[in-house]
Amino acid sequence: MHIPDGFLSTEVAVACAVPAAAAVAIGLRRANADLDERRVPLLGVTAAFVFAAQMLNFPIAGGTSGHFLGAALAAILLGPWLACLTLAVVLGVQALLFADGGITALGANVFNMGVAGALVVGGLMRAANTLAPRRLVPIAAVGAWLAVMTGAALTSVELAASGTVPLGTVLPAMLGTHALIGVGEAAITLAAVSAVLATRPDLIDQPAARPARVRPFVVVALAVAVGLATAVSPFASSHPDGLERVASDQGFVDAGRASSGPIPDYAFPEIDDERLATGLAGFTGTLVAFGVGFLVVRGRRRLA
Repeated sequence: MHIPDGFLSTEVAVACAVPAAAAVAIGLRRANADLDERRVPLLGVTAAFVFAAQMLNFPIAGGTSGHFLGAALAAILLGPWLACLTLAVVLGVQALLFADGGITALGANVFNMGVAGALVVGGLMRAANTLAPRRLVPIAAVGAWLAVMTGAALTSVELAASGTVPLGTVLPAMLGTHALIGVGEAAITLAAVSAVLATRPDLIDQPAARPARVRPFVVVALAVAVGLATAVSPFASSHPDGLERVASDQGFVDAGRASSGPIPDYAFPEIDDERLATGLAGFTGTLVAFGVGFLVVRGRRRLA
């Protein structure tokens, strides 16, 4: 669902970037208040896991693939505001390092996948969990599906407002495609939340808590993320993702402009083995996402 450069008008891109930047700024403030020194690495490792999982495109019907979004999972682990910050880190690394998503569309991508997915849907999940505290896992699955659908709907509205494609054309196509992708999102989120609940339930969105032995969890989670990005991502589906498929089918794919980055298309340059190039890109990106997430929060705490 990463919007490339060229799909959105300047006015729409700016209109999306403003609330996205505000949400990230609030997330930075909340990070200083909600994360003590022992919990700071949790944001970094969440960013690393979301980045790695987003590389694992899975096939759906019609020669299309989907990938993990991660907003609902991040909201459950860190709370909605910190989830916005986490998704901004992931999307920023993807755009700047791997040319995945346009630079001019970065604000829109953060708004669609971070602010809407993490803040709005995350807030709804927290409210639902308050009413039914023993139903977190199904609430997470429903929230994950809803986050994907919300992002798809917003993307459709932004494309229509930019004059790229009529809303009546793009909205049904995007929602129909992403309804299936959302099922995969729900399944991955359900599995991840269940694993955390089984091993470290004290880590789930409890800013006031002082959990012991956070470092072992961070090390294991980071190792899992690196393993997925390095060893599994080379075997991910090569089919176009939901937005790419809709753009191709509806005839506006040529409006997009290719971005540039040091490691474009998640493949290390000058490496002939395609799987090795992808694995090295995944390894690098996962560690960069962890490092950026960790350093952003640590730097904000030291400036406070």
